[in-house]
Amino acid sequence: MSLIGQKEPAWTATAYVNGEEKKISSSDYAGKWHVLYWYPLDFTFVCPTEIRGFQEKLDEFRDDRIEVIGCSTDSFFSHKAWFADRKTFPKEITHPILADTNHAVSRAFGVLKEDQGIAYRATVVVDDKGVVRSVAVNDLSAGRSPGEVLRTVEALQSGGLCGADWKKGDKFAA
Repeated sequence: MSLIGQKEPAWTATAYVNGEEKKISSSDYAGKWHVLYWYPLDFTFVCPTEIRGFQEKLDEFRDDRIEVIGCSTDSFFSHKAWFADRKTFPKEITHPILADTNHAVSRAFGVLKEDQGIAYRATVVVDDKGVVRSVAVNDLSAGRSPGEVLRTVEALQSGGLCGADWKKGDKFAA
């Protein structure tokens, strides 16, 4: 069953937030557009490219009033150690990264690879009414483009008919 058009599942998790351990939940994002993105594991090769990509576009997401939340099944302590590696992450990671060690959040969104206890590469867009508007799930080897995620949210926010490669400011399809 697709989550599109459904209310976002309620969730609460420990997160890495600016180097600190903090509890956050779906209620913290009530009334806000937000993107949740999952990656399989810390200390891997594809995952940091996505995390850095979301971090680099964070100001653009925020300019459109979109919050960004990362998620993996690794622990807060794993996140903290990995994000401190300045070779992998030359700049601080300032958006929250959930530590979904009990798999509750990943399972609620249907993105848990049960046989390995890790999440697929998934992206979920939730609007300001708490409704899921987009879900994309990739197998473990294919990374995502944060720029395309941003473009998709902007298209959903626009209220118009937005064709392929539509960009914010373009005219809508007739």
